[in-house]
Amino acid sequence: MKKSISLVATGMIALSVLAGCGSKDEASSSSNGKVKIEFFQYKSEAKGTFDELINKFEKENPTIDVVQSQPPDAITVLKTRVAKRDLPDVIGMGGDVSYAEISKAGAFKDVSKDSALNDVQPAYVGMLKDISKQEKVYGIPYAANADAVIYNKTIFKDLGIEVPTTWDEFIAAAEKVKAAGKIPFYFTFKDAWTALPAYNVLAANTQGEDFFKDLDKGKTTFAEGHKEATEKLLTLLKYGHKDQLGKAYNDGNVAFAKGESAMYLQGIWAIPEIKKANPNIDLGVFPYPINDSKVVSGVDLLLAQSATSKHPKEAKKFIDFLLSDENMKTYLTEQNAFAAKRGVVQEAPELEGLKASFDKGNVVDFPDHYVPTAVALDKQLQVLTQKKNVGEYLKTLDSEWEKVADRK
Repeated sequence: MKKSISLVATGMIALSVLAGCGSKDEASSSSNGKVKIEFFQYKSEAKGTFDELINKFEKENPTIDVVQSQPPDAITVLKTRVAKRDLPDVIGMGGDVSYAEISKAGAFKDVSKDSALNDVQPAYVGMLKDISKQEKVYGIPYAANADAVIYNKTIFKDLGIEVPTTWDEFIAAAEKVKAAGKIPFYFTFKDAWTALPAYNVLAANTQGEDFFKDLDKGKTTFAEGHKEATEKLLTLLKYGHKDQLGKAYNDGNVAFAKGESAMYLQGIWAIPEIKKANPNIDLGVFPYPINDSKVVSGVDLLLAQSATSKHPKEAKKFIDFLLSDENMKTYLTEQNAFAAKRGVVQEAPELEGLKASFDKGNVVDFPDHYVPTAVALDKQLQVLTQKKNVGEYLKTLDSEWEKVADRK
């Protein structure tokens, strides 16, 4: 969305990028005479996968060295580097507000006419356009994640619970688990962001298709559009465990792996971590059964090329390598993600419950992708889980939004 605070930052970045267009790239070549390019990506859990793919690429392209950078708080580091005119050659990041800001700054190469986009699911290309409010595209959508209800199949079978298809059935399932003396949902609000997966789905399926467009125009408010989602989230909290604010993401992964809850309201990215804790767990996923049950799935990883790379041919060659079906399948398998590319299928059996939604294109973007960092949606949700005051939460969101809205 177009925000005044973002525009200030974006303007500063843009000036820095333009000023550095002729700057020297000190890391552009190796001492062995090979061309060196930097691949900067933000997913710490994918570092090993990309190391594997980079090794394969370098064997096929012996004159190119690829250096992977994956620092803590990567997006903040990336923005700082953009401002300092120190742009990596290839960037892997999410299709969110940060992408919008950096792309508007002119840091990324325009790929609107790149033939690779022809193979991408149109919904994901559309998401990048919507999030940046630009018709041009500055990154190739690579992988998509999804929020889902992760459930323990053994517990469901033992209690005679069928996968719910309506909200009432969902709550009835939670009631049945609770009556059996077990925990229906495991929550980990010590890490504020872990409230986002459930909230994203609830909001995306109740706020209306044009919510953020109308919000940006001053035609609606969070108090109007997110009231139902907020109330439903608090309903789910009633079926959680004690000390929800005392448990972190890693705690939740291990607890669910050990069978401490029947369901876990997380993204599918949690599944590899769960299986590390218990390789033998029999788990599955299903869409949140609310309204038409659209699966929240956004561009979890896109590949962008620096507009000022000293080695654009080599950078493009690496991107094309990653986009091949074979190499994309390696990423999907190891990272438990869905392909943004048409025709590349995620074959993990535990994700079977989401495949129909992806096949039908019954997906919608993550609402938090449209909320500026300054609004601190995750922190507001953390407070909500503690105070459970719907009115106060929604009023705070509207107040914070007004501080950053730009309706000129």
